[in-house]
Amino acid sequence: MVRDPALLFAAAGVRLSRRTDGALLLSSPQTLGPYARHLNEYLVHWARIAPDRAFLCERTSDGSWRRVTYGQALQEVKRIGSWLLASKASAERPVAILSENSIEHALMMLGAMHLGVPAMPISTAYSLQSRDFGKLKSIFAQAPASVIYVADPERYAGALAAVSQLHDAQLVVGSGAAASPRDAVRFDQLSGGASAAELARAAMTVTGEAIAKVLFTSGSTGEPKGVINTQRMLCCNQQAKAQLWPFLEWAPPVIVDWLPWNHTFGGNHNFNLILRNGGTLYIDGGRPQPGLFEQTVRNLAEIAPTIYFNVPRGYEMLVEGLRADEALRRNFFSRLQLMFYAAASLPDHLWDALIELSRMATGEALPLVSAWGSTETAPLATDCHFQAARPGVIGLPVPGCELKLLPDGARYEVRVRGPLVTPGYWRRPDLTASHFDEEGFYRIGDAVRFLAEDAPERGLLFDGRVAEDFKLSTGTWVHVGPLRLQALAALAPVAQDVVVAGHDRSEACFLIFPNVPACRGLCPDLQADASIARMLCHPGIRARVAGGLRDLRRQGPGSSTHAARALLLAAPPSIDAGEITDKGYINQGTVLARRKELVDALYAGDHPDVILPSV
Repeated sequence: MVRDPALLFAAAGVRLSRRTDGALLLSSPQTLGPYARHLNEYLVHWARIAPDRAFLCERTSDGSWRRVTYGQALQEVKRIGSWLLASKASAERPVAILSENSIEHALMMLGAMHLGVPAMPISTAYSLQSRDFGKLKSIFAQAPASVIYVADPERYAGALAAVSQLHDAQLVVGSGAAASPRDAVRFDQLSGGASAAELARAAMTVTGEAIAKVLFTSGSTGEPKGVINTQRMLCCNQQAKAQLWPFLEWAPPVIVDWLPWNHTFGGNHNFNLILRNGGTLYIDGGRPQPGLFEQTVRNLAEIAPTIYFNVPRGYEMLVEGLRADEALRRNFFSRLQLMFYAAASLPDHLWDALIELSRMATGEALPLVSAWGSTETAPLATDCHFQAARPGVIGLPVPGCELKLLPDGARYEVRVRGPLVTPGYWRRPDLTASHFDEEGFYRIGDAVRFLAEDAPERGLLFDGRVAEDFKLSTGTWVHVGPLRLQALAALAPVAQDVVVAGHDRSEACFLIFPNVPACRGLCPDLQADASIARMLCHPGIRARVAGGLRDLRRQGPGSSTHAARALLLAAPPSIDAGEITDKGYINQGTVLARRKELVDALYAGDHPDVILPSV
């Protein structure tokens, strides 16, 4: 098993030019190689080369693994495509998928893309966690679907009723659905329609400019917007990845992954990496949540991945399991080549823990890397194809991608151009125009800086969202992204997330969303059924927060580098109100606006729950 970064990755390098207007232009020294016309060319290839190799695997009700090979997947995609070709599906009317990751979900998605019909996987949070279904209604109003797939129509009954007046779509339900609404078609009964010749002709018309997916993302704006993902975007992303990770072509990768396919990390980066390289994807039904993470642990105890992908919260829970269970640790690392994190920067304590655990299991520190991009870049714009010196390094531009860095104080606003960038937003030319500058660079809204200005090949550091930063009344800028990350490290394990207040105030303060299970672990004398509000008043919790605020102040005594006070929030962030996205990203501005009374209490100084730094 190759684990040496020098053998796993392409050599790190970057082309950099400085313009007279102060902008920096960065690109890869590698030319982007040829790539497929559309994703299903990879499926056709592997169905011919390795028809019996497992492509997708998922747990059945009896706990065993159901496996679909590449050969079987292609036949299923053709069956679905034939049915879709005779239905109302078209390039203008997407196939909406409301359910979680599953084999049927994947085949429905590939079946639509086989014909040039956009797949539209939608966050399950909009159907199952929302109370008013506002975001779901907004999506269907913008993009009326031709077909809606739900695995379990009873579980999604509320969501289906909420959008029933917004579409005349054909409902397709899962093969194992206990009951089917009238006029619904079961997935395993999709048949008939177009002939094999008609299907082949339709597939041949799919070009790189065809819309492969419409991914709705709320980001930091709150209102879902449909990001167009073309076949070109998805295919050139995977070609760039293969050039930077050449080991992918030495042996088919195996991953165990829960990341949702309505999100570009799981649905584009990870799923397409398996498809492009003929690998095997074990669909993890777990989540980094209490009561669900046990499924992930069970899967990782049985299936040894060659690459592991997760978000920081997932790694936080995994570290606990790896420390406590030697058998799990041994299996997890047995053939692992690298660990990859994204969606947010990894706190220092998790970085150190993962390196320590990999050394315990293998005798060496496994590569721990990341990347950067967005739904609009499908998602890969930069990749850390080397072992970084610290967490937060997002790497360098991938082949085919050009970055423009505009000076913004001690950092740079970053913009993106290249074939991996979206042509725009679904039926929103106004929104599209506002997101591109006069040179065609996408305004992604993020800031970066160099790990070392005199050695740009060492990579870029993510430095927060430009729009989230604010000035104190003293005129000092507070960079929310880095301060939030430092706060999470200082306030571990109490803080699940942190919102930074202080616009036009004299000092910064924190609103803290607590990590409830971790907090309960700090209160062994508290009854198990005690309310969250009571738990947050526990002296042990308050002392831990006070100590963290003190440590943060010692690390950075400047007014923009620590918080003068903090409040623990008993009420979790609301997805309906836009405080949190389906991907778990906290909308700082919305939280501060909705909880203005608590912000005012922080600065009034007389609220009994306000916590001050300990001495």
